[in-house]
Amino acid sequence: MDKGWYHVLDSRGFIRIDGPDRVAFLQGLVSNDVARVSADRAGYGAFLTAQGKFLFDFFAVADGGALVLDTEGARAEDFCRRLRMYRLRSKIELSLGGYRAAVAVGDAALSALGLPAERGAARAWGGGVAYVDPRHAGIGARVLLPASADDGMLASAGLLLTGLESYERRRVALGLPDGSRDLVVDKTVLLEAGFEELGGVDFDKGCYMGQELTARTKYRGLVKRRLLPIAISGPLPEPGTEITLDGQEAGEIRSVVPDGDDHATGLAMIRLNRLDQAFKAGLPLMAGEATVVASRPDWATF
Repeated sequence: MDKGWYHVLDSRGFIRIDGPDRVAFLQGLVSNDVARVSADRAGYGAFLTAQGKFLFDFFAVADGGALVLDTEGARAEDFCRRLRMYRLRSKIELSLGGYRAAVAVGDAALSALGLPAERGAARAWGGGVAYVDPRHAGIGARVLLPASADDGMLASAGLLLTGLESYERRRVALGLPDGSRDLVVDKTVLLEAGFEELGGVDFDKGCYMGQELTARTKYRGLVKRRLLPIAISGPLPEPGTEITLDGQEAGEIRSVVPDGDDHATGLAMIRLNRLDQAFKAGLPLMAGEATVVASRPDWATF
């Protein structure tokens, strides 16, 4: 059995929402059902433009009487600023920071934190919250800790320190997006990145910002591109590199995780019609001089 490993994420930012209207306020703005977030249930969702395009993704947890959003650190201030624009008369208080985040991966990670293998399951832990990743239990758990917490408590739970690459390889193999690294701001539609299958959008909760396009994309079958795991062979392309099929545009490289000389795994947004053409014609997808092979994640319903 694989041991449990942890890594503290320095790239995350946190928005705390206090006040009696915190759930109602957030419910009308984000893609998932915030009312389901509780002491024993974490969530995942996104904040969209009015036109239904991606702006921010986040994990949501309940910490005492507050909701805490774990999001991209470099963009957390902008996210908080946008939320404040919609506060109006809502009885809430928004604040930044105050927390740290870690990931725990490996077969023993969930048991070390006292969690079941059920995505989104949460419990109080170490003065904060430990929870199974709401997107896919196979990626393990996340831990939200007070900013002053010592990393030693993760080690004392029996978890071993590891580098970020261990987590990243699992993440891209499972096809899980990481904010604006994989989703293009003001362009990507949620269903292109698997938010429905990964539990990041609720079609029964009612209206929210960008809800109309998200629903129309689903019910009219308008998903033409998908964020997919890829294997790369050859000179490693940079994120943003165009993928081509016989000289025609087929997609774009997003995350890249090197596996050694001239080999990497990653994620790419790929046009499904081009992928079908490549399969039927026996032609490779290319990113510069590198060959790209896409795979279907285990959660995919397409």
